[in-house]
Formats: sequence, C-alpha cells, structure tokens
Amino acid sequence: MSPAPRRSTTPALAVAAFQANALTLGRRWRHLTKKELAERTGVTAAAVSQYELGQARPSAGVLGRLALALALPVEFFAAGFPTPATPGHAHFRSLRATTQAERDQALAFGEIAWRVIDVVDRYVHLPELRLPQLDLPDPATPAAIEAAALDARSAFGLGDEPIPHVTRLLETHGVVVLTLPDGSDRVDAFSHWYGRWPFVFASPTKNDKARSRMDAAHELAHLLLHHDAEPGSQILERQATTFASQFLAPTMLLRDELPSRLDFERLHELKRRWGMSLKALVYRGHAMGIYRDHTYRRGMSLLAEWGYPEPGDLGPREAPSLMSRAGQLLTSRGISLDELAGRAALPIELLEIVVSAGSEGF
Repeated sequence: MSPAPRRSTTPALAVAAFQANALTLGRRWRHLTKKELAERTGVTAAAVSQYELGQARPSAGVLGRLALALALPVEFFAAGFPTPATPGHAHFRSLRATTQAERDQALAFGEIAWRVIDVVDRYVHLPELRLPQLDLPDPATPAAIEAAALDARSAFGLGDEPIPHVTRLLETHGVVVLTLPDGSDRVDAFSHWYGRWPFVFASPTKNDKARSRMDAAHELAHLLLHHDAEPGSQILERQATTFASQFLAPTMLLRDELPSRLDFERLHELKRRWGMSLKALVYRGHAMGIYRDHTYRRGMSLLAEWGYPEPGDLGPREAPSLMSRAGQLLTSRGISLDELAGRAALPIELLEIVVSAGSEGF
C-alpha cells in the first residue's frame, strides 16, 4: 500500500516537532546568512544560531516568519527527515573556485533532493546500489588507478566497447545523477553520499556530451576510490582524471587506434567513437608516449586557438533520466507531484526543480 499524503501541520504542531537541522538546510538552500535570516524574521542572529543548534525552539509566530522568509512550508521543519548520514566528504572539483556559501547551497540542494528520492523510493523501488568494491595500494600509483578503472569496467560488464551512455550506466547501478539548478554556475560537477545513496551532480553550464561523460566518470572515481579522503587535493583530482580516462577508453584499446601524428580527421573519428574530447585524446596520446612533448604542446595550442566548444561537437550533454522515469511510473499509479511534495514537506515549485534536475530536457 502506498503511503498516505502528509497532513498539513500548524505552526504550533511544527514547533513541538521542530528539527534544528531543517532550519539550517532551508537557510543554506536560500543562500542566507544567519544575520540575513534574523533581519527578515525580527529575531537576533544569536537566536537563529540557538535554533539551529537545538538549544532553543522558535515560537509558533517566529517559526511562521522563518517559513515565510525561506519560502518553505512549516511542515518542512517538522517533517521527520533527519540529516542523512554522509560517509566521507563532498568532492568539489576546486575549493578555491567557489565560496563556502555556494558549496553549502549546492550541498543543501543535494539534501533536499535526498528527501525527494527517499519519498519516491517509498512508492517506486529505485535501482539497487551495485557499485564495485575497489581497493587501492597506499600510495596509489597511476598504474594502480588505471587497473582499478579496468576492474570497474569489468564489474559493470562493459567489455571492450565504448560506453554508450555513462550517466545511464551510473543510474542503473544505483547512483542518483542530477543537474545542478539555475544559479549554480560557479559550482562544477561534484559527488557526495546522502544516506545510502551516492549522488553525482552535473554542472548546468557544460552543455557538451564529451565533457559530461568525462565529468560523470571523474565523479564515479571519487565515489569508488576516495571514501575517506579529504576533498580538494590536486592529487585526488589527478587520480580521478586518470581513472575516468581509462574507464572511458582503456589504454590497451585506444593505443592501437590513435594516429601516430596529429591527424585531426582521425582524432575526430575517435572522438565520436569513444565520446571523449579532442583535448582528452591528445592528452592520452601524450601520456602513452605516442605524442612527444612538442607534438603535444602543438596540439594543445591548436585546440586553445580553436576555443570552446571545440570542433566536432557531439551534441548536448548526457542527461539523467531517473526522475522522469520514476515520474512516469508514479503518474501511471495516479500519484501526483502535489502528493509527493506533501510527503517531502516541500513547496511544489521546489519539488519540480528536483524532478527536472533528474530528468531529460532539463
């Protein structure tokens, strides 16, 4: 039997069931400081801190003003969604490229999406998590990283052919893939665990198939290899890039296909075959020793001169489809988005943002 829709909650009842973490979540999603939220609700910043620390509860009147300021229903603060356990850290591509507030907002979006996924999973059984368990030596050499990528390909049953759709592959193995919403332009792709679900977040600014495939494989590397590692390390980023390159196009296959000189007609053919950018292919050729330093520099100089997007566009980025497919199943069972919003204690507009983020055509 499907869960019944959540009933509306009065401010007084929400105060009794107030969850401090929900206030922090809502504030970070709306990109507000404690001081800014305090000014909008007529309380002090110290009071907001006490609410978020669980040292005090807002009155019914204050909670109503908090809900209004954050454009969230009062049920949001008493919905019974504890902060999900998050093993490891979120792997942002560059900590210096974004502010802490921007990262907090992106992580808040992930936690809100986790609420939606948790509710959807009560109605529709989402794909089971089936990621391979990989162990790396310490320190991990480039050869060990490449071997791990080949092990992952084997575990996914990929054989020797290019991966048709990297995002679909992750989704069918239990990874939730979402495109970050509008306004997240400064946040690059990143990955994080929320509860029992691994999430990969794609950048909304990279509408390029080759780059989206590399990003998805890069974030898969973080999920598989860097469970407890501190994010932001360039060593980890290089490891993830090495893994992604080998995962997308194994060296033992690509070596025989790369031209011995900078034949861009042939490189365009390989770009279409493997779904990798020309830049990535030239880089791989250099790493394999096919292209000497001067050839590599000339290739990169030409690509820089041609600019972005590079020639031979493969089309728009790979888009996730988990939420659109789940939505179709829910609709066939007579379950509306309004009902899902009620269960997740979200305004319908915010639920629609999450659904769109996990759907084609976003």
